[in-house]
Amino acid sequence: MRKLSVFLSIGFAHRSSKFRSSNNHHNALCFYSNICSSPSKNHGLLAHYRSLVEQGKLQHDPYQEKVATELENLLGRLEQYEKDMGEYHAKLAQWEDNRESRRRKLLMEEAEAKQQGAFKPINKSRNIFQRWMSRKPEDVEEGVGKWVSYLNREKKLDSQVGRRPAAPPAPKGLYLYGNVGSGKTMLMDMFYKASEGIVKHRRRFHFHEAMLKINEHMHKIWKSQMEQKSLQSSISGWVMNLPFDSKVKEWIAAEERYKQEVQMKNILLDVADKFLVNQADRRRGASILCFDEVQTVDVFAIVALSGILSRLLSTGTVLVATSNRAPTDLNQDGMQKEIFQKLLKKLEEHCETVLIGSEVDYRRLIAQRSIDQVHYIWPLNSNIKQEFEDIWNKISKQAGGSIISHTIPVMFGRTLEVPESCNGVARFNFEYLCGRPLGAADYIAVAKNYHTVFISDIPIMSMRIRDKARRFITLIDELYNHHCCLYCSAETSVEDLFQGTAEGTLFDLESFQFETEIEGTKLRRDVLAEGNVSSGGAPSGITTMLSGQEEMFAFRRAVSRLIEMQTPLYVEAVQHLHPYFDSLHNEFEKYSAN
Repeated sequence: MRKLSVFLSIGFAHRSSKFRSSNNHHNALCFYSNICSSPSKNHGLLAHYRSLVEQGKLQHDPYQEKVATELENLLGRLEQYEKDMGEYHAKLAQWEDNRESRRRKLLMEEAEAKQQGAFKPINKSRNIFQRWMSRKPEDVEEGVGKWVSYLNREKKLDSQVGRRPAAPPAPKGLYLYGNVGSGKTMLMDMFYKASEGIVKHRRRFHFHEAMLKINEHMHKIWKSQMEQKSLQSSISGWVMNLPFDSKVKEWIAAEERYKQEVQMKNILLDVADKFLVNQADRRRGASILCFDEVQTVDVFAIVALSGILSRLLSTGTVLVATSNRAPTDLNQDGMQKEIFQKLLKKLEEHCETVLIGSEVDYRRLIAQRSIDQVHYIWPLNSNIKQEFEDIWNKISKQAGGSIISHTIPVMFGRTLEVPESCNGVARFNFEYLCGRPLGAADYIAVAKNYHTVFISDIPIMSMRIRDKARRFITLIDELYNHHCCLYCSAETSVEDLFQGTAEGTLFDLESFQFETEIEGTKLRRDVLAEGNVSSGGAPSGITTMLSGQEEMFAFRRAVSRLIEMQTPLYVEAVQHLHPYFDSLHNEFEKYSAN
């Protein structure tokens, strides 16, 4: 009951706030509920978009309508593709089981031959390569011997079991690009919601969250590799039970370890296979990846995105992505050109590139229709500080409970101390969040745990505090992506907040998407300049370089989002869209039913 009363009080608090016009409440709920609702089969995505235009919830835009048409066509193709992929994965699972069973049988035959000492004599009439391939592993250098026996075994498996089944051709996805506020993310989210019930395996990632997930998976694989290396002398349980002497068992165990090493040679392929679904569940059907704000800000982003997206697209995943740039313009600094060209080729092969060419920032348009904008107040004088304190006291009182310091979990085994919080509401100052070496993982943790966030004493962003400016942009991205309610007190207006782009290229020395490991507190910058993935954990000295134009995109996006986050339209939908309220909604529905 306590949580339900908090939920109700917060809901009514948003409705009754004296700082917002009550006439906007119905429009706000209708707008966001309509945008996020799934179109019915009789009311497709395009009709859904047109309905929102007719109701005045959206302004008609020919570029948006064209994209809505493309997305609806894609949805139509996905239904049959889901069935085709279901049949394919059933065949693939059977093939994998047969191949593994046959592989172990071959291994046992080789082990029996070693046990009995029955080795075939070398036929000198064969050519050098054939004689080399037929040599016993112990006759050659250890690493080469394992490689030869592994290749021989794989060749036999191909002839006995056949090659991996071919996946059915996937429908082409969409790569949407255009100016900030042009509706890219809105349309992608409409598609994502509409695909519910059509495709089982769906994931939506923002760039920062995706990079963190990739890092997390890589970290787990590295740890697993380290643990395996420390157990090199041990023999797995199934090998121990075989009817062979200890030397033959050790040989079998070594062959098994080598097979695993070969499979994990390219770590990104293994990460990609775990990126969308749990492979242990033997997935069935198609998969969709919705990727918001595709960027290539550094070497790691290029290497990771190229490896992961190439693998996913090659295995049938349908990609719908958004970006401020066309694919060919993503890598203007020319980093890792060869790897980047492979990514471009895959995108061109598997996605239609569509420009949303509108020059209108629709977030600003919504804001202009709003009567009151009190979530962002300035300048930082005594009156403003007192007003900000009064708003905090009011909102925290409505949330209920005592204001306490709280520790929340962050990825990679870290935690973050929240100085002041109560029941989903938290307060920070700018320096605490952006003046320290925090990153996207910290801001995601804040955004997930708190539906309402207060940030005080925000300064004018200039090149003198460029690292803080980049962190602040990342913070706003995550608060916006999780649909948090944001209150700010700042030195100047939103329009004048960022003043650093005219001073030259911005160097993001923190590479904030790489988080600190708990082991040894080393930065997670383990991608070498040549694009290889290191497993040592030591910093490689990579510096993220963003061009002035790239910074302009980032600043404009942050300003656009800050403006939208002030509007009643956005604020009233917090209780419907923020993850904090999911469990409360479920409890409330059960309570209402009883």
